[in-house]
Amino acid sequence: MQAARLATMRLPKLPLPPWTANPRVGMVMIVAAILSSVLIAFSGPSAVTLKLGLRTDFMPPWYLPVSWISLGEWVVVPVLWAMLTVGSIGLWVAWRAVNAGWRPNNRKLFALGAGLSIASCLVPPLTSADVLMYAAYGRLQVLGLNPYNITPAEIFRQSYDPVLIWTERPWQDTPSVYGPIASFSQYLASVLGAESMHNTVFWLQMFALIPFLIIGAIVVKLAHSDPKLQTRAVLFTVLNPLMIWGVLVGAHNEPLSLVFAIGGLWFYRKHPFVAGIGIGLAGAVKVSMVFYGIAMVWGYRRDWRKLLQLCAGAAIPLVLAYGLWMPNALLAAQRNTGYISPGNWGLWPLLTLTPLIGDALARQLIISSGWIGLFIVAWMLSRVLPWRLVPGNPQDEDPRLDPLTITIRTTVVLCAGWLLTTPWSFTWYDLIVWAPLGLLWASRLDVILMWRGAWLSVAWVTGRALQFGPEMQMVERFLREQINVAAQFGAVGAVIWWWWSWGHELPPLRQWWAQSREWFGGLRKQAVPDATS
Repeated sequence: MQAARLATMRLPKLPLPPWTANPRVGMVMIVAAILSSVLIAFSGPSAVTLKLGLRTDFMPPWYLPVSWISLGEWVVVPVLWAMLTVGSIGLWVAWRAVNAGWRPNNRKLFALGAGLSIASCLVPPLTSADVLMYAAYGRLQVLGLNPYNITPAEIFRQSYDPVLIWTERPWQDTPSVYGPIASFSQYLASVLGAESMHNTVFWLQMFALIPFLIIGAIVVKLAHSDPKLQTRAVLFTVLNPLMIWGVLVGAHNEPLSLVFAIGGLWFYRKHPFVAGIGIGLAGAVKVSMVFYGIAMVWGYRRDWRKLLQLCAGAAIPLVLAYGLWMPNALLAAQRNTGYISPGNWGLWPLLTLTPLIGDALARQLIISSGWIGLFIVAWMLSRVLPWRLVPGNPQDEDPRLDPLTITIRTTVVLCAGWLLTTPWSFTWYDLIVWAPLGLLWASRLDVILMWRGAWLSVAWVTGRALQFGPEMQMVERFLREQINVAAQFGAVGAVIWWWWSWGHELPPLRQWWAQSREWFGGLRKQAVPDATS
């Protein structure tokens, strides 16, 4: 295996021009890309900028009066396509500059990212109407209704409501799939926003922005005194154009769940019980945070005392949230596991299999294949992803023995494997892997995620359920259902090739079986003492 790695490292690299590792070029491209999206949103409602209803005061999100500028779809959509391309290349250039030795002032770099993030949340959201559904679920709760059983459309089709009327397809007839804490944030935003969709959306934007900045700050602190690692942490979180675009520009609730999990990682080495509470709270926002929980358990697998403390801490918020507070929320979250995105790898198999075996069976087969693929791709990543001791441990030990290092690396492996193989995935989902990835060595996975995120972002610029013109529909379908789907297959193929060129190590199933029998046998002897003793 080592020989294969050395042979791979000797492969000649393609000559790249000097500008591709120039930090100034990368920063200019990132800033220009993010400011372009801010200007598009500030220009007012359009084919990509959401309509938020009447403005009754001077609260953000701010935008020009509707009558001042009216940008057509053939202006805003191509500009955003170009912006995302420039931003993605800028991220790659800055990443190469860090690997080449660029060591900026990380405080100033973080401030720049924070400023761009804040600016993106002071203008209306773009391209995704999910935030309008968050507002609708909060409004239902204010009205005394259960968003897990009642849909917004059931209400506004019967009577006028000043908030629900502004929701958009396709989720108007879909009940909530979010955890209890996410539902509470939607309720709180609705209370603060009163009967204004505009004001409610602002508070939802704040509930995305504030956790997003906290996540970046914690990851930078986890990097401690390592300048290179801190730069990676900033670049992959608050200054990441793909995450600012995917998470903040669309005001998605991913940061609300991740902030608790990342907070749990901060306490992981010394306070496993507090770390458990963190991952439990994260799971009460979104069940997809289970991958962080599995990674934390794996990190403590050699220390039963800390493992029990971790599980006890996690159980408290999960039992309170799903067992007592909102018991139907867990069942509602299962709805997300049955979808297949028209912009992901599952589309082509669905179109191929449906005429042969029917839609229902085809979907079941594709979804099952996604779960199987998760384990395969995760195993491949576990063999090739480099090990690097996360700073802060007073003992300079093998990273394979440090629980926090094991947890962060396992988190990246599981989350990246899930994102690459699930048939239902979007750019904003990637935040759960970008944050911990900043604490690892540079690897091919960095570039694979840039590639994946760039194409997904471009594909969903026209993500709103609006009637675009026939020419735009033709272009968007080609980009989303052909080019983008091929790019997602390419991302999986890149992982497979990486694993294959590094020795294509297979799982030692016989060894695992023998070890598991020995482990369970030891537990049995402890539970049932020898009668002769």
